[in-house]
Amino acid sequence: MTDWQTAFAEIKRGSEDILLEEELIEKLKEGKPLKIKAGFDPTAPDLHLGHTVLINKLRTLQQLGHEIIFLIGDFTGMIGDPSGKNVTRKPLSREDVLANAETYKEQVFKILDPAKTQVRFNSEWMSNLGADGMIKLAARQTVARMLERDDFKKRYAGGQPIAIHEFLYPLVQGWDSVALQSDMELGGTDQRFNLLMGRELQKDEGMRPQTVLMMPLLEGLDGVQKMSKSLGNYIGITDTPTDMFGKMMSISDDLMWRYYDLLSFKPLEDIAALKQQVADGANPRDMKILLAKEIIARFHDIEAAEAAHQDFIQRFSKNALPDEMPELTISLPADGLAIANLLKDAELVGSTSEALRMIKQGAVKVDGEKLEDGKLVLTESGTAVYQVGKRKFARITLQ
Repeated sequence: MTDWQTAFAEIKRGSEDILLEEELIEKLKEGKPLKIKAGFDPTAPDLHLGHTVLINKLRTLQQLGHEIIFLIGDFTGMIGDPSGKNVTRKPLSREDVLANAETYKEQVFKILDPAKTQVRFNSEWMSNLGADGMIKLAARQTVARMLERDDFKKRYAGGQPIAIHEFLYPLVQGWDSVALQSDMELGGTDQRFNLLMGRELQKDEGMRPQTVLMMPLLEGLDGVQKMSKSLGNYIGITDTPTDMFGKMMSISDDLMWRYYDLLSFKPLEDIAALKQQVADGANPRDMKILLAKEIIARFHDIEAAEAAHQDFIQRFSKNALPDEMPELTISLPADGLAIANLLKDAELVGSTSEALRMIKQGAVKVDGEKLEDGKLVLTESGTAVYQVGKRKFARITLQ
């Protein structure tokens, strides 16, 4: 293979779609470093592994010699990305956005080379655009065009409100591409409309349109919905090594290979060899351990990964309870306390709906016995150890 062919294969690995492939090949054949951007709105203080699917691809492109721009959407973060949302997102304050942005910069350099990465903020150009500039930008598109976007279309058809400022989001993201003169932009599959907007606006400005590289959305620990903090199915890159290991070991065997494809830095042939070992009778758990250690070492270090492994063996493989766990005393109402409310009050789950879901999945135990009745109402005082999943424990006294 020629250099451009090798590069193209690496870029395409794990991607969902490239628009347009022939344009990317043409750019690669020219042999010049490409200016590549990916934007992240700092809407929460920490990143999770779902975010790193894009950042991992930026790392690959960086290693191929291209110019990486990690764009922090401090301006767009105050609008709130409507992608995939069925309600208007609550805008963040300027202070929240800037505080979250600082943590993003710290976290992203666990993957990217800080010496070779540009960190930019889109307020650099958007704040200077002014009211007249924003009106001119808004005039570039029609309401009909905006309603072609899938999530807007569904909300409109379902009678869900769409705030006017949400229409501005894809336009601002597209204008980022104009301001940076990007050759390529990365985003998730839910960003398709926004990413293509960048191409349109660049064409309007007489620029060569950017290539769009879309990465799949990483499923969370449940293996169904995309990884999200709001759904509680995430692995945060600032999680402790012990928590990261436990969460990684909780995923299904099928999902493990998906995580290998999107999160591991191992060569494809090495992953194929691991799959063959399982096909030949090896325990998939051993492959899961290798992946967990790789991820933990990336965000902590090798020693922390090994320590988390040993802790996991001690706590779970030997069916041992953790040496320390929260101890709580909760008042028992006269008419009893629903188990879902107890788990929520003990902060073992984020909501009663999550509690019911975990019970249905067989992930809740009381004194080591699996709980199957989501409608259980506790009426007697006493102390028991409650466990949710493989990592959360609490010794609760009802009185």
